[in-house]
Amino acid sequence: MLTARLTIDPHFTVGTVNRRLFGSFVEHLGRCVYDGIYEPGHETADDEGFRGDVIELVKELGVSAIRYPGGNFVSGFRWEDSVGPVAERPRRLDLAWHSTETNEVGLHEFSSWLRKVDSELMLAINLGTRGTLEALDILEYCNITSGTALSDQRIANGATDPFGVAMWCLGNEMDGPWQLGHRSAEDYGKIASRTAKAMRQVDPSLELVVCGSSSAHMPTFGEWERVVLTHTYEDVDYISCHAYYEEKDGDLASFLASAVDMDRFIESVVATADHVKAVLGSDKTINISFDEWNVWYIERYHGVDKIEGLDNWPVAPRLLEDAYSVADAVVFGSLLISLLKHADRVTSASLAQLVNVIAPIMTEPGGPAWRQTTFFPFAVTSRLATGRALEVKLETPTYATTVYGEVPVVDAVATSDPETGLTSVFLVNRSQTDEVTVTISVPALGDVAVREAHTLADADSTASNTLADRERVGLVKNTSVSVVGDEVTVVLPPISWTAISLG
Repeated sequence: MLTARLTIDPHFTVGTVNRRLFGSFVEHLGRCVYDGIYEPGHETADDEGFRGDVIELVKELGVSAIRYPGGNFVSGFRWEDSVGPVAERPRRLDLAWHSTETNEVGLHEFSSWLRKVDSELMLAINLGTRGTLEALDILEYCNITSGTALSDQRIANGATDPFGVAMWCLGNEMDGPWQLGHRSAEDYGKIASRTAKAMRQVDPSLELVVCGSSSAHMPTFGEWERVVLTHTYEDVDYISCHAYYEEKDGDLASFLASAVDMDRFIESVVATADHVKAVLGSDKTINISFDEWNVWYIERYHGVDKIEGLDNWPVAPRLLEDAYSVADAVVFGSLLISLLKHADRVTSASLAQLVNVIAPIMTEPGGPAWRQTTFFPFAVTSRLATGRALEVKLETPTYATTVYGEVPVVDAVATSDPETGLTSVFLVNRSQTDEVTVTISVPALGDVAVREAHTLADADSTASNTLADRERVGLVKNTSVSVVGDEVTVVLPPISWTAISLG
């Protein structure tokens, strides 16, 4: 049996855990909105057509803020289409996903849904095919109380109170050639700076996110961040990171170590942002909004799901509906660990996406909704990771991977909440064959007891929850956890994610 040792001391902190770390993402893509959160004919639908069973699952998931309406979709989005009488809203081609957008759900409807799930709106604006004036228009429509043409239009459309959107994304993945209105870093940096300055003339307190690279594997990665931030550093608060991971060519060992790549990605972007800060002589620090992250089998989309044809523009097609395995959920949980390990600089994150599309929640039209395997690490981490992320000392064996070289078998992070007195520990075991006994040294915590301990694992790491078997995989109580003196001991099964709460 393998062994590892973890030392926790609440005096050594990384940073405060911002609740926005547990955000998500709803894009007008596939069945995320239609047949996902919205299905008027469903037996659980409320008077606005939103599925009640999905609302309850989203609340259980503990999502804090939701990025909307894209994603690639936003670069062709005309926000005016999504307001006013529903029957009068135009149907539009969605070039990003080769679909038809009905605009049946728009800004007002989505804002209402957010209140039902107790979440905050993070709004993306179109800097692909539109520009500064349209950004000012939607800001006025959303946030000005009354007395102007657009604020009064919002009131006439049924929203007396402003939406009060605090966080705005200045476009989406503008480094990507697939993006409508794709620009060079120089050109994007200029329009993002102009737009940010204009929006701050309306409200200096806005929190603005500039587009970083759409992945660390883009040929312009690093240089894109440097050029864009050189133009926008004093205008924005965040730069975005996007990353998706999948098992390739049967290389499970490398896939299980995906968080190593996320760690390097975050640290590279932080280094670049701090370089620009030094060059400009700025007193300001730019943080990261990791506003797209997940496990996504993107090669399947390019090989099977992609819709084509001049006269083939379906409404809400089944797109990107990955069924997640236990191994996927363990990787997913390790990505959450990476976000927490960088809580000093990653202060916002959006799991992409929320329902049906590469999502923790699945639905069947006219049928049930259920939790995917990835639901469990997110829900538990969102609930238990409060207070401050801690800088832990971890001694662990390593193993060899094709992609990342030698990597730790165990990865871990801890959080400590002075208000509740609770300390939470999150661990993954990447070994495919061996249990790992982890000894957690906690003398700095004083006397502790185990409040709860959950593990996600299965003898079959390919097992998943499907329409036919919606509860095949779930959390189990980890009964191996024990406290002796100032040490906590836990056994981690192979390919597993574990959460422990101490109090």
